[in-house]
Amino acid sequence: LGMFSELKFPVPWGHVAAKAWGPLEGHPVLCLHGWLDNANTFDKLIPLLPRECYYVAMDFSGHGLSSHRPAGSAYHFLDYVSDVRRVAAALQWRRFTLMGHSMGKWLLSFFLYPEMVDKLILLENLGFLLAPEDTEAWLKSKRMVIDVLLSLEAKQQTPKARSPEAALQRLLEANRHLTAEGGAILLQRGATETPAG
Repeated sequence: LGMFSELKFPVPWGHVAAKAWGPLEGHPVLCLHGWLDNANTFDKLIPLLPRECYYVAMDFSGHGLSSHRPAGSAYHFLDYVSDVRRVAAALQWRRFTLMGHSMGKWLLSFFLYPEMVDKLILLENLGFLLAPEDTEAWLKSKRMVIDVLLSLEAKQQTPKARSPEAALQRLLEANRHLTAEGGAILLQRGATETPAG
């Protein structure tokens, strides 16, 4: 397990980088690093762990060899959870072990897809932040945000050109509180005219 391979997973702003150790067919373990850290966190630990596992230590966006999010973007908790979900999907892992350290430990403590996780390995764990009775509603609301985001990314439709009238109609249908005059005012700054419409 001293040998590793470098991996890259495409994301809309570039790629998420990772390191992998062990046999590809081994039990999958996704390793999450801490604050201002990177996948090298696990360099000394992985060789001491069971050899029958396939360990993937990812660099969160903006860390290690992963792409930074676009300038001006914040790095929110759910963005990191989305990174984990993207990597698991790219690896085609339906069920796997999550191992986390520091920030990675907090993220996997609240990983929004518990049905995908067979085991949690929490390094320097301080416990969970939510009371058990609040967990279900919190998971449901946060999962919905990530699922919608990933669904929109998967579609990657090119924007449609519409006539000014059709654009106004679409805006009014999506925002029933707007008047036609208010919608027209918003479209002056919120739409761009192209040769196609």
